[in-house]
Amino acid sequence: MTRHYAIVPAAGSGSRFGAEMPKQYLPLAGRPLIHHTLDALCRCPLIDRVWVVLSPGDEHWSAWDWSVLGPKLETVYCGGATRAQSVGNGLAAAETVVADDDWVLVHDAARPCVSQAMLRALCAELADDPVGGLLAAPVADTLKRADGEQRVLATEPRDGLWQAQTPQMFRYGLLRRALAEHPEVTDEAGAIEAAGFRPRLVRADASNLKVTYPADLALAEAILQRRKEN
Repeated sequence: MTRHYAIVPAAGSGSRFGAEMPKQYLPLAGRPLIHHTLDALCRCPLIDRVWVVLSPGDEHWSAWDWSVLGPKLETVYCGGATRAQSVGNGLAAAETVVADDDWVLVHDAARPCVSQAMLRALCAELADDPVGGLLAAPVADTLKRADGEQRVLATEPRDGLWQAQTPQMFRYGLLRRALAEHPEVTDEAGAIEAAGFRPRLVRADASNLKVTYPADLALAEAILQRRKEN
């Protein structure tokens, strides 16, 4: 019987956010942003263990008590210079526990609003899939391509376009090989695609946002508060 494991790469600096500390540690609803991300994964009964991959020089993690998240959480200080390196190092750290056919869910540290329903849907829809896949949302807005002067060069058709989210879920052995062979990718699905496979898109919605800019923090807090009230 295959198991499900999660890896959260959290070695980045969040430079686009412009804060003095990595954005995963910024306060959100009274806790660090990453706490909400890890809490969602640790609470999911389908996931057996969660590895958070930190930078070897991380100075922020130890300032908080993470024991409330329970025994599933494991911390490894082996983050790399890129996302692909951090995930690859996390996969290597998990090799004594995870079998090649087990599922690995890779989730962004800065996506604190993933819901239990989304996690269940991802695991259920991919249970018998030969490749694996990812949460994603169909593109709803009109897309404009800009020129060098930030003027509209063209309007791009959005038919068939999806916005990739996370978790992205693939078999351990396949994902590890794909990332090793294609380290230039920006997400796990890209590595699987480069290896010649076609990941499945599992529909999610915009509430599974990635906190990238300061305004996103307020939106994420509103989403979390609404769920708590319901």
